[in-house]
Amino acid sequence: MIDLKPGSAIGILGGGQLGRMLSVAASRLGFRTHIFEPGPNPPAADVAHSVTTAPYDDIAALTAFAESVDVITYEFENIPTAALNALEALKPIRPNRRALAISQDRLEEKAFLTSLGLTCAPYYAVNSLPDLHAAIAKIGTPSILKTTRL
Repeated sequence: MIDLKPGSAIGILGGGQLGRMLSVAASRLGFRTHIFEPGPNPPAADVAHSVTTAPYDDIAALTAFAESVDVITYEFENIPTAALNALEALKPIRPNRRALAISQDRLEEKAFLTSLGLTCAPYYAVNSLPDLHAAIAKIGTPSILKTTRL
């Protein structure tokens, strides 16, 4: 458990709308936020205390970012896990790296949730046309076909 005191800095990987909302909520609770975002002019930049604009594979920028905050989180699941590998030795990351890895693979995510006893919509792994036909025969239509990873 991390005991963050008011005035502590929360590092947020990703500066989109969720990062913006997280920054606003954190500010209301007395926390500072530092956004790490590869793209220019992220929405969260308007409300965060600090912003680093650099690619997720820039180890020097990630290190400087980690050194400026007390804890790190992320706003969405599309953060490369390699970035978290570099950061986790420097600062606590919540949710942890394993949670990110699970959320980045839809089949792994469904299997994990099912293993916890949670109910998921019916799903089927489809790796070929025969798999697709078998899935439709089992699940029925309408159905949605999605990639497992981005």
